[in-house]
Formats: sequence, structure tokens, C-alpha cells
Amino acid sequence: METTDRDPQLWRLARQRAKFKSGLLTYLLVNALLWVIWSFTGRDSSPIPWPLWVSFFWGIGVVIRGLKAYGNLGWADSSEREYEKLLRQQRNELR
Repeated sequence: METTDRDPQLWRLARQRAKFKSGLLTYLLVNALLWVIWSFTGRDSSPIPWPLWVSFFWGIGVVIRGLKAYGNLGWADSSEREYEKLLRQQRNELR
């Protein structure tokens, strides 16, 4: 049952954070499994282990999603400041 009086911005942020936590858990479990598989199957002579590629590139996505959910990368604040600036400009032009 959903309530209709929830703040849409806070609800969106809560959903982003929940998705991030779920994605982080999946990332950790899958990468742990990949590293275990790599360690038990014959380690090839390659200087770079193959699970490193998965961990690195998938990790970049996880970090970006985490910054969006918890750090906002400064986008929310800059959008708010830009909106206030435009609102002040519009008020000054109407005078």
C-alpha cells in the first residue's frame, strides 16, 4: 500500500540508495565468486588475472551509482543554485 503524501524527491533518493545497496551486494558476491573460480582453476601465465577486468570496469559503474545515490556529485546542489539564480534574474527583469 502506497501513501500519496510522500515527498517525490526523497522517495526517488531512497529508491536510488536501495538500488545501490542491492547492486553493491551483487557486485561483491559475483566478484568474490569469480576470484574463487580463478584461484581454483589453473592460474594462467598471464600477468593480469582475468577477474581483474570484470572487477575494475563493473566497479567503476558501482562507484558512479554510489556517488549519485549518496554524494549527488554536486549535481543536485548546482541545479538548485542555477534555479535560484534564474529566478532572481527573472524577478529583476520584471522590475
